[in-house]
Amino acid sequence: MKKYVIGLDYGSDSVRAVMIDSQNGAELASEVFWYPRWKEQKYCRPEINQFRQHPLDHIEGLEHAVKSVMEQSRVEPEAVLGICIDTTGSSPMPIIKDGTPLAMVKGFEENPNAMMVLWKDHTAVEEANEINELARTWGGEDYTKYEGGIYSSEWFWAKILHVAREDKKVVDATYTWMEHCDFITYLIADDKDLATFKRSRCAAGHKAMWHESWGGLPSKDFLKRLDPYLADLRDSLYDETYTSDQVAGHLNPEWAERLGLTTKTVVTVGTFDAHAGAVGAKVDHHALVRVMGTSTCDIMVSSNDAVGDKTVKGICGQVDGSVIPGMVGLEAGQSAFGDVLAWFKNVLEWPLDNLVMKSSLLSDQQKKDLKDEMESKFIRELAKQAEHIPLTETVPIALDWVNGRRTPDANQELKSAMMGISLGTKAPHIFKALVNAICFGAKMIVDRFEEEGVKIETVIGIGGVARKSPFIMQTLANVLNMPIKVAESDQAPALGAAIYAAVASGIYDNVIEASKVMGSDFEAEYFPQASQVDAYSKLMEAYKQLGTFVEDQTNKNK
Repeated sequence: MKKYVIGLDYGSDSVRAVMIDSQNGAELASEVFWYPRWKEQKYCRPEINQFRQHPLDHIEGLEHAVKSVMEQSRVEPEAVLGICIDTTGSSPMPIIKDGTPLAMVKGFEENPNAMMVLWKDHTAVEEANEINELARTWGGEDYTKYEGGIYSSEWFWAKILHVAREDKKVVDATYTWMEHCDFITYLIADDKDLATFKRSRCAAGHKAMWHESWGGLPSKDFLKRLDPYLADLRDSLYDETYTSDQVAGHLNPEWAERLGLTTKTVVTVGTFDAHAGAVGAKVDHHALVRVMGTSTCDIMVSSNDAVGDKTVKGICGQVDGSVIPGMVGLEAGQSAFGDVLAWFKNVLEWPLDNLVMKSSLLSDQQKKDLKDEMESKFIRELAKQAEHIPLTETVPIALDWVNGRRTPDANQELKSAMMGISLGTKAPHIFKALVNAICFGAKMIVDRFEEEGVKIETVIGIGGVARKSPFIMQTLANVLNMPIKVAESDQAPALGAAIYAAVASGIYDNVIEASKVMGSDFEAEYFPQASQVDAYSKLMEAYKQLGTFVEDQTNKNK
C-alpha cells in the first residue's frame, strides 16, 4: 500500500490542504478555503491595528479543505498515515476548560477580544514596551535574549496582557490560551488533556519566551510584575514543548468521520507556516528561506555548535528544533511585504469603489465585469510600467513600515514615510518606490544576520510573490547582490507540514531525510545585474537615512 500524508497550512486569508505522496513528494490534490468572516473584515479595526479572526473560519476551512483533497485524490482513508498543521503566529486565542474556544461560547460569539488575535494585530504595543522594560530592569533573567532582545506586540504574552486589561469578562471566562497551531491540532487529536497536550516548540520558543535554560516559560515572579493574571495563567499553560516530528496523538473519532479519515491517522505537533515552508523548500546550512506573502518570515538553520550560547540581536528568536530537530532555527521577517503593495492598490481603487461602482450609468453586470478586469490587471500593469522606469529617473524613497517593523529590532510604533515626490511622480513611480522599499527592508535583515556572524550563501524565495512577480524578485536580487532561487511548489508550507507528518508517521527517520525526497525543486533563479547593483546600493543609503529620521521623530513624539 502506498503511503500518503496531508499538510494543512493556515495563512492570513485562507487555509489550504495538500495530499502528498510520501514516496516522491508529488502533490495529488490541493484545496484552498477563504475565511468568510475575515473576508468581510469582521472583528477588525485597521485604524487601531486590530485584526481578529473567528475560530469558526478555521474549523469550517479545516473540514472543507481536507474533505476536498480526499475526494479529489481518491486515496483510501487507511492509506493516509499522518496529518500536520501549520499556522500563522503568534496568533493566540482564549480557551475554556473543556477545550472550546471562548468565541464559540454563548455571550462571546461577537466579542473581538474572545477571538484569535491574529499575528498582524498590533494593539499590544504598550504592553510589549512594558515587557521589554521589565526584562531589562527587574534584576533577574532577561527572558527576551533568545527572542532577539526585543519582545514584539505581535507575540503571545503582549497580546494576552492587552486583552486582560481591556476585557475582564473575557479573562474571567478563560481557562487557558492556545496558539492557533496548537488549538487546531488539539481539536482533531484524541488527547484531550489540556495539561499534558503537546504544545509547539516553534510557537513557544519564538513567541512566548520559552527556553530550556530557564525551565520553560518565564517565571511567575516575572509575569506577576506585569500583571497577576499572567502569573495565574502560567499554571494552566505548559512546561515542556515538542518539535513537529513528534506525535501529538491520533485523529479522534469525531474528526476522523468529519474528514473522511480513520482514527489510525497520526496527528503531529503543530508548527508555524514559515518554519514548515523552510522545510518544504529544503532549507540547509547558510540558506536564508524567505516566505513571501502579506508579510515575510525569513528562516535559517544552524548547528548548535555554530551558534552555541551566542544570541543574534534584533531577530524573532532562535529556537532549538523549531525548523529541523537537532538544529537551531533562526527567524526574522518584515511585518508587511505584499501588504505594502496591497495598501497602495486599495488607495488607488478608492475612486473605483466609491464612484464608478456606485454610478447609475453602468449596469450591475458591467460593474462586476469592470471590477474583475481591474483586479486581474491592476498590479500587473503597475509592475510592467514601474519595471521600465530607469534608475536614472527620479523615483521617491519609501519605507516599508506600513505595519511597523518586525526585523531588525522590532518596533511596531513605526510608520511608513516617503520622500522625493514631485509633480512628475506618477503611480508607477510610487509603486517602484514601494517595491524598492520592501527589498531594502529585506537587505536590512540580511545585513543584520551577517553582522552577527551568521553566514548567508544562498537565498530561497517561496510563496505567491516569489512565484508570480519576476519584477520584485529581480529587484530583490539586485538589492541583496546575491542569487535568489524560487521554489517550484505553490504550497511550500503545506508541503513542509506534510514532511513533518511523514516523519511522525514513521515513513522517514528524520526531517532532513524526508525533505530531500519530498521537498520542492526550484523553478527559477534570479541573478544580480551588475549594471543595477551600484545604483541600488546608493538608494539603499537614502532608505537608511529616511528610516533613521522617521525613527528619531517617532521617539521624540512618544
